[in-house]
Amino acid sequence: MRKRKVSNPLALAVLALLSERPMHPYEMSNTLRERAKEESIKLNYGSLYSVVESLRRHELIDVQETIRAGRRPERTVYAITDQGRVELVDWMSDLLSLPVKEFTQFEAALSLMPVIAPDDVRRLLETRLSRLDAEIAAMGGVLDEMARQGMPYLWAIESDYARALRRAERDFVRELIDKLKNGSLEGLEVWQRAHEGGDLPSEADWARASAHLRRVE
Repeated sequence: MRKRKVSNPLALAVLALLSERPMHPYEMSNTLRERAKEESIKLNYGSLYSVVESLRRHELIDVQETIRAGRRPERTVYAITDQGRVELVDWMSDLLSLPVKEFTQFEAALSLMPVIAPDDVRRLLETRLSRLDAEIAAMGGVLDEMARQGMPYLWAIESDYARALRRAERDFVRELIDKLKNGSLEGLEVWQRAHEGGDLPSEADWARASAHLRRVE
């Protein structure tokens, strides 16, 4: 995936909105919130202005006009440029077709999990599992309500994707808990001994494990 002049996901949302019609930033913010896009794209009004200015500076959008309604402050209306339309399609094509490595906090925690004793990890994962179940149920309720209201699935597809990810995570966590309970997790004995008596893996053990992971990747 090539490096872009502006790479913030909020910038992509701005380009998508302006491909529909010219807007001022306040309208952009309201539209994104009305469509619940802040659930998928980090949104705050201050960063929105910075993103808009960056897009303008790189000639992906341009000022169309400045308007004033009554005593309200002036508002600058922006429109997407031809260069911006090309960038929008190219950027979306990359995101939809190319899997990329995303560094999640849970993955980082799993990679460092042995610093906590196995029994404590199991209890923490059980707490996570109950929270995941609650989140999945809540997501399902929102999707069901949208369907009852006759909203097209396309409007909720990112929520369904998020639910699918949560379901996959829940299944992984549940299986990991089971392995911790029944003792079938490979390396569990070494992990337990390390916390009971300080019997840590040697540097050679770490080197072999790292080399194996690099071959798998």
